[in-house]
Amino acid sequence: MKKRTTFRRILSLIRPHAPLVVFSILFALLSAAAQLLIPFYAGNAIDAMLGVGAVSFPPVWRAILYIGVIALIGALSQQLLALVNNRITYSVTRDVRLLVSEKLHRLPISYFDTHKTGDLVSRTVADVDTFADGLLLGFTQLFSGVVTILATVGVMLYLHLTIALAVIVLTPLSILVARFIATRVHRFFTEQAALRGEETAFVNEMVEGARVIKEFGYEDESLAAFDDVNGRYAAASMKATFFSSLVNPSTRLVNNVVYAVVALICALLALADGDAVSVGVISVFLSYASQYAKPFNEISGVVTELQNAISCVRRVFALLDEEEEIPDPDPALSPAAFGEVELTNVAFSYAPERPLIKDLSLRVKAGQRIAIVGPTGCGKTTLINLLMRFYDVREGEITVDGADIRQMARHDLRARYGMVLQDTWLKEGSVRENIAYGKPDATDEEVVAAAKAAHAHSFIRRLAGGYDARISEGGTNLSAGQRQLLCIARAMLALPPMLILDEATSSIDTRTEAKIQDAFAVMMKGRTSFVVAHRLSTVREADVILVMKDGNVIEQGSHDELLRKGGFYAALYASQFAPS
Repeated sequence: MKKRTTFRRILSLIRPHAPLVVFSILFALLSAAAQLLIPFYAGNAIDAMLGVGAVSFPPVWRAILYIGVIALIGALSQQLLALVNNRITYSVTRDVRLLVSEKLHRLPISYFDTHKTGDLVSRTVADVDTFADGLLLGFTQLFSGVVTILATVGVMLYLHLTIALAVIVLTPLSILVARFIATRVHRFFTEQAALRGEETAFVNEMVEGARVIKEFGYEDESLAAFDDVNGRYAAASMKATFFSSLVNPSTRLVNNVVYAVVALICALLALADGDAVSVGVISVFLSYASQYAKPFNEISGVVTELQNAISCVRRVFALLDEEEEIPDPDPALSPAAFGEVELTNVAFSYAPERPLIKDLSLRVKAGQRIAIVGPTGCGKTTLINLLMRFYDVREGEITVDGADIRQMARHDLRARYGMVLQDTWLKEGSVRENIAYGKPDATDEEVVAAAKAAHAHSFIRRLAGGYDARISEGGTNLSAGQRQLLCIARAMLALPPMLILDEATSSIDTRTEAKIQDAFAVMMKGRTSFVVAHRLSTVREADVILVMKDGNVIEQGSHDELLRKGGFYAALYASQFAPS
């Protein structure tokens, strides 16, 4: 993304806050005027005190009064300027985070499958914070500094053309030095921002997988991997900081030269003609030369933060520019929910060069129980993803109750399914809130009844707080079996017309599993159900068993029919139940 495009997008974010920007300009002008007028009146006071016994007190007292009033106005303007700039900055930051949040909800599942969570968190939090810091400095120092420079030049031209021209001629040296260093440091900040995202993603992965790391004794390897990414991040940060820190002292050197040149010209003019320039004017110019140089020093310091902020906001813009999932049609189809599903010549692959599901056709009648079995990687979970429209088919179509799911609203489609997966989905909150997640208006009695049906009621009562007990993010303060029981209770509470059970009892003990299978049998009665299982003992009662291999349904039929065929399913079944 080009810098010009980036700046245009930043301006588009600031545009809604134009009234505040106008106030910022006004207070910056008042502040700059105050800084310029104080030396001016101080110079008048000095000229009124020159000569032995020639002090004229009325101009001196008048200058003191003016300076006091102007200082008060300047201080108030600075305070109001800071308040306005903070409001602009954090309003823009709020808007950016809102845009990112909305964007994340519109991104397809495939994006999250291919991008690390930590990097997304880094873009949403750290990169936006860095952008906010740069934007705030841009308004408070860069913007105010530019106003001060222009105003100072105008007053100096009014007071003495020769001295002012000398200052203006030397000014580009400071700008060129700052620009020379800034253009070369940008790539280091870009690299730093990318590595910060990589490190955040790594730390997030290590924290979430802390139990696995300890179970497999992977601590040393994890530390070594962290040292590697942290070392690269430190190296990039050191380069960015070192080279950017050269800007300020370099511009200070140039500005000190400007100050010395002003002093020298004033001295030479005074020696050549005592009436050409007064002591008061000399003091004013020396003060202005210092004030004129100060914004350049501040701006050179801001350049570092701005380069960092631009690198970070580009990462945020890159996220905002990601291709969104196909929007729901308007108007969307919403057929009556019976539970009929049909797949016609469906083809799908996560990557074009690696086809997974090819020419799959299937018709499921309302109320049928469909079991999906097969070796790992054959496409079982992929088929579930397609049914839920987490991914769209490449070819063919999937219909639910006679409507192509691409012509239905995603929320309407997914509300027709209840899902229980081997990967549990729990959020931070109470047990009650997690069970009622799919049916927020459920009564306490309904929540308890669902928990009892899922055989979760007994362990919930033992928790401190019972149904009001707090669950940590991801349910890490519960066992794997308890987490899965809560997910089963959630599905039993919602009771949608169709069910998807993907290894729904994989983390539950055998005795509880037998009870839950009975509960599932009751729950699935009259509902279209898709059961994904590796343990074939759980699919014997299915109406139709689909046997998948390499993305294709190679066999289908009832349990007894498939055993009589003596094919792939029979071999799988024999491998699990053959006598030892």
